[in-house]
Amino acid sequence: MEPRINLFEKGKKAITPLFGITQYLKNSSIDKQLMELVDFRISQINKCAYCLDMHSKELRAMGETEQRLYGLSAWRETPYYTERERAALEYAEAVNNLHVSDEVYAQAKSQFSEEEIIDLTLVVNAINMWNRFNIAFQQVPGDYKVGMFG
Repeated sequence: MEPRINLFEKGKKAITPLFGITQYLKNSSIDKQLMELVDFRISQINKCAYCLDMHSKELRAMGETEQRLYGLSAWRETPYYTERERAALEYAEAVNNLHVSDEVYAQAKSQFSEEEIIDLTLVVNAINMWNRFNIAFQQVPGDYKVGMFG
């Protein structure tokens, strides 16, 4: 696979605001590892190979286990995610599918503050934008280094 466009060269003006969102989220009260877990899960759903490569490397560097990474696509059937993680994953999937039921929202509200729910929604929207850029322009996975984008 060859990239169609060098996104970081030709699209610098367009993607600079996305880095601003990422910087904002780094200061969120949501745990960074949980945000990476959500990024990884949404990238699985959206089938973004570049983002899967990147977020799996970031998660491993944070101490995430192989078992939890491999089990993430079937997280509902596994015992090794916390209630907060489960609420985040359920909510993130619902936002990604554009259908957040009252039940899913209530579950998220039981684990997150209103500000955190707003930030979690932003996490999902940000990874969706990255997934779509990377898929559209065929960014080639494999060369990402932990911390490469700050």
